[in-house]
Amino acid sequence: MKYCTRCVYPANHPLRITFDAQGVCSGCRIHEEKDTLDWKSRFARLKKLTAGYKNRSGRNYDCVVPVSGARDSYFIVHTVIKELGLRPLLVTYNKHYNTERGIRNLASLRTLFGLDLITMTVSPETVKNVTRASMRKMGSMYWHCIAGQTVFPVQAAVRFKIPLIIWGAHQGLDQVGMFSHTDEVEMTRKYRKEHDLMGYEAEDLIDDTMGISEEDVASFIYPHDKEIEKVGVRGIYLNNYIRWDSKVQHEQMIDPYGYESAQQMRTFDTYNDVDCFHYSDIHDSIKFSKWGYGKVSDHVCREIRLKRLTREEGIDLVARYSTVQSQTLPLFLKWIGMTENGFNYFVDRQRDPSVWQQGDNGAWTLHDSILEHRGDVGVDTVRLGKAGDCNFLITPSKVKTAEKDDYTLIGRGYVDRS
Repeated sequence: MKYCTRCVYPANHPLRITFDAQGVCSGCRIHEEKDTLDWKSRFARLKKLTAGYKNRSGRNYDCVVPVSGARDSYFIVHTVIKELGLRPLLVTYNKHYNTERGIRNLASLRTLFGLDLITMTVSPETVKNVTRASMRKMGSMYWHCIAGQTVFPVQAAVRFKIPLIIWGAHQGLDQVGMFSHTDEVEMTRKYRKEHDLMGYEAEDLIDDTMGISEEDVASFIYPHDKEIEKVGVRGIYLNNYIRWDSKVQHEQMIDPYGYESAQQMRTFDTYNDVDCFHYSDIHDSIKFSKWGYGKVSDHVCREIRLKRLTREEGIDLVARYSTVQSQTLPLFLKWIGMTENGFNYFVDRQRDPSVWQQGDNGAWTLHDSILEHRGDVGVDTVRLGKAGDCNFLITPSKVKTAEKDDYTLIGRGYVDRS
């Protein structure tokens, strides 16, 4: 397997990655734009673009902003309100795997900014049925989360006739350099299906033999092109106009807004996925079982490119976190009604044979990883200098009681302001 000589991404990255003559991946090369583009002028372009969507009558929202109790939601909302002067409608998909900390973060976001928030909560039984289907078809327990998070904002924009959706970072650009920042790529249904949804639209899950009806997947169906065109809906990504740095952005939100972070099981990043029991646990373990690398590699690549880690330090972190065993699998299996053997069967069918090999005893062996590529030819030639620290903060909890070790389907939607 070929690995980038600058970061730690492998050639089998599911978003597809390329390498130049020096062995540097397309993601690293596009990332170099962050140090060469005129971000002041790019933000001016953003302000000009969004100014045209301000609702002059005051009878409707200026834009739709998808949020959650984690990721860059606080930074996005702060930017939309304080920097762009827009009045957003916040929307969120209830992922069902919620932590109490994530519920608090979302409630604080809504309260502190004084905004309207609409939540889509699909019935638990429907979500379980859809998740059983996605486990069978693609070995994913997180498909419904991604589908809901990427479709509900579009549904809301169509329903409330709000033409502009503002997203945070475009994953394909940020990870593998699928586009240049100057392309100013926007939201498309095609990208969502091929990459976010692993090639499966909601309609593709309908299966009478598995008991999945059109009614079951109705909440995840993308609006028709004619509906989108009638309203003129478009979705833009802030990382085309802002020098995106998730670590710095989160830290800017902690003091003024009290964003809560937390230690994650399989990565050193304590900011991004504190709202979900499984994203940095089972979901990431599945990713590792499929592709031979996990979320810690994504975070390491980001930090190498931002000059806060050396490649060697990053590989050490990959070695430390990649083999951490899931702690929340029993919770998920109980919720969905599945045996561990059944779970493993569905996941094992999705393993990439270019990195995994099954022995005669049925055990799977990873026959190549970044750990074997520390001293690849050309690494020193393309090395970036280190210019910052990679320390992630763990903030104090806002509650004195221990965090609940079970999902919080629906929690308090606001916080008391002192």
